[in-house]
Amino acid sequence: MSGVGRAVFCDRCGAPTAEGDHARCARERDLEPPRFCPECARRMVVQVDPFGWTARCSRHGTRSSAAAER
Repeated sequence: MSGVGRAVFCDRCGAPTAEGDHARCARERDLEPPRFCPECARRMVVQVDPFGWTARCSRHGTRSSAAAER
């Protein structure tokens, strides 16, 4: 599964993207991997290594820094 879908939730704080200001989340996203699934707001299992990161949602699959750079 690739984690491609409509972002309904912020991947940094888990709140709905339509609610509040996510400017801080956007700044942090440049330095940190996502922590919440943007499709269902579930906490993801994140693994960071020297070459990038992977984040896995139990419902929507895996996302990676390699895919995010495209």
